[in-house]
Amino acid sequence: MTDAAPNLSSSAPRARRPRPKVVTLTERAAERVKAIMGQAEKPYAGLRVGVKNGGCAGSEYVFEYADTANPLDEVVEDKGVRILVDPKAVLFLIGTEIDYETSRLSAKFTFNNPNQTDACGCGESVTLLPAVLEA
Repeated sequence: MTDAAPNLSSSAPRARRPRPKVVTLTERAAERVKAIMGQAEKPYAGLRVGVKNGGCAGSEYVFEYADTANPLDEVVEDKGVRILVDPKAVLFLIGTEIDYETSRLSAKFTFNNPNQTDACGCGESVTLLPAVLEA
């Protein structure tokens, strides 16, 4: 019996466990994004999603065309849509599902975010906590 440590330098690298997508789209949201991107005045690299400080609840979702992918963006491909997530927003968006809802008087994208703890009365801003990742 020996107490020598195993030689880790000669072993093959361990396969990484697949990571869940930071954000996903419902079918309705994906179809609407495809329609909007198809009518855009020029081709875009994808749809940029993020979070910024603002509003009475503290944070606002950012949703805009992306001319290019930034080197640190989290790139998510879902239902034929390319989503570029701002790296500063990843911990606030993990597990978020983006939907597209229509009613008699409005149509809008909504964020079903498990990290959202509160929202202002008008629905324009939210309170977000960073996701707690399990070990």
